[in-house]
Amino acid sequence: MITANILNLFDQTIFYGTLTVENGRINEIHRLGPERPGEPYVLPGFVDAHVHVESSLLTPPQFARLAVVHGTVATVSDPHEIGNVLGVAGVHYMIDEARRVPFKFMFGAPSCVPATTFETAGATISVKDVRNLLALKEIGYLAEMMNFPGVLHQDPDVMAKIALANAFNKPVDGHAPGLTGDDAQRYMDAGITTDHECFTYEEGLDKAKRGMNILIREGSAARNFEALIPLLAEFPQQIMFCSDDKHPDTLSEGHINQLVVRALAKGHSLWNVLRAACLNPVLHYRLPVGLLREGDPADYIVVDNLREFHIQQTVINGEIVAENGQSNIPDLRSEHVNQFSCSPKKPEDFLVKMESAGLIRVIEALDGQLITNELHLEPKLENNQIVPDVERDILKMVVVNRYQDAPPAIAFIKNFGLKHGAIASSVGHDSHNITAVGCDDDSICKAVNLVIEARGGLSAVGSEHGARGMGHGLSSPHTPLPPAPGPLLLPLPVAGLMTDTDGYDVATQYTLLDQFAKQELGSMLAAPFMTLSFMALLVIPNLKLSDKGLFDGKRFTFVSMQTENA
Repeated sequence: MITANILNLFDQTIFYGTLTVENGRINEIHRLGPERPGEPYVLPGFVDAHVHVESSLLTPPQFARLAVVHGTVATVSDPHEIGNVLGVAGVHYMIDEARRVPFKFMFGAPSCVPATTFETAGATISVKDVRNLLALKEIGYLAEMMNFPGVLHQDPDVMAKIALANAFNKPVDGHAPGLTGDDAQRYMDAGITTDHECFTYEEGLDKAKRGMNILIREGSAARNFEALIPLLAEFPQQIMFCSDDKHPDTLSEGHINQLVVRALAKGHSLWNVLRAACLNPVLHYRLPVGLLREGDPADYIVVDNLREFHIQQTVINGEIVAENGQSNIPDLRSEHVNQFSCSPKKPEDFLVKMESAGLIRVIEALDGQLITNELHLEPKLENNQIVPDVERDILKMVVVNRYQDAPPAIAFIKNFGLKHGAIASSVGHDSHNITAVGCDDDSICKAVNLVIEARGGLSAVGSEHGARGMGHGLSSPHTPLPPAPGPLLLPLPVAGLMTDTDGYDVATQYTLLDQFAKQELGSMLAAPFMTLSFMALLVIPNLKLSDKGLFDGKRFTFVSMQTENA
């Protein structure tokens, strides 16, 4: 039995009372009197309404170990990252791993594997596969329908998958960045009920007015909380909080609890905020998560106050899974499933010849956003080869097919800010080929080969002759730097996406890589590895690079590196 201030999210009251649990369910809630300030508060646990667990770089058991410390009891999880690598077998791997821990993962059936036909993935999830997945009790919804052009043009496979979700009475998640007006209405009319890809208040408002549920996203790369949180006051029944993609360093620091505190600090109603963080996801996705009613599963959190929300306990099915900053979920090892079949590369594989005089298309990365811009810039030439121009921050980007030996795709990118060396990753949404950005071909090759030899991971290498970086974390241009350390590698042996190593150790290793990319190599991005992972995501405009070439995400077609007026 617990005695505390108890929050009822349905009638929006707080009272002092007792709560008893029997066989994992709330047996009785007894009201003793009015709220007693200074006493602890009990409320439903937080839910991340849209997340790719794989993007934490952690297996489900390790993800859960970190999340429960912050009061998260459940996630609405789209396993399309591992689905792109291993297909349906990857989805079953996530389900099986999730069963091993006391945490409420609700998985979706990936709707777009591969995300497009313009890249090489490791698998395909067909309409038949989607039907079989939706029949499972562990699959609660059709995961984000990224192929919004396919919806608008009534693509038969796309519409068949949506029809299957409707037949199973399971919701359909959306993904429609920039879509507004009549096109947004047509997208919704197809049966799609959520969108987590709104980048501006105006876009979110347009969709919310049409009845769309808006998921306010604040992850390690895409951060839309500030732009979208004003929607909460007007549409409290349609707003949810999500992280989408969250790396282990930020997950170890906080989760949905951080958005709760920030929303309250902006003056939003406690009840609206908790509706978004706790209630709306459970009701919309029909999650098997308790909401502090008699007979409900005993899923709740205990906090010290309703301002900072310091988590004293997290309880799932009556079991205390975290207490005062310590996780009670065990540190479990997992099977290392994978698919990695490419050979090491040579520096000359990354040469780019200038075909004719003129400008080249350059990807402009935007800090804190998944979208990019297309720039047309004068290239730097050496021996008729286009080379990185470090002084102008125009670096070389490559995508290497990890599933078979093939020539790498090459482009140029701005705003990564590296002064020397290179970074590489086998986490490359959504097909998860190897993506790298660097200042010279030797460094790029070294970074890529570290990932290939490990069969997945994140790597960073410096150049012996490069100028030291001045990225995040250095207090002044005169701060002395220690000698450059050797190459850094964080292995990701599970599908080239995850590790089953202790999540807190992974957070530390990731922080070292992140700091190396910023302080030693000079990146000015808040999360260079997370940003890198989205530079091959073709379904989000404007200009991206797949393993098959440079891609215009607005026109949905390949484009040449050199501009047409060259």
